[in-house]
Amino acid sequence: MLCEAGREHPHLPESIEGHRERFGKAPELLSAERGLYSKEGEEAAKKAGIRRVALPQSGRPTKKRKEYERLRWFRRAFAFRAGIEGRISVLRREYSLERCPHHGQDGMGRWVGWGIVVHNLAKISKKQAARQDF
Repeated sequence: MLCEAGREHPHLPESIEGHRERFGKAPELLSAERGLYSKEGEEAAKKAGIRRVALPQSGRPTKKRKEYERLRWFRRAFAFRAGIEGRISVLRREYSLERCPHHGQDGMGRWVGWGIVVHNLAKISKKQAARQDF
């Protein structure tokens, strides 16, 4: 989903509320790419009870903002999010997840879910095979 620059991500409040419904509380951390930053979105996330919000500001940040984005937890959260992007890329390439043959949100959820299960099983089996002495 594309967002206009400087506008709150349209699904951010829904996502936070969905998390709250599933887990009974707001997440501890929110991280997203640079293009989803907005002052309003960051404030809404903090108001919703999210303790750490790692939304890098697009454009030229102020000195205070640079200091905030250089905090260790912020950099780690941003790196973790970037790692997720890499995992998605691997799933698309190695497990043919670039095109979903199912329809609707439920179908897409099943398609991605099974892709992740297959990926995790492959990782577990490689780890187990490496442990065994032949």
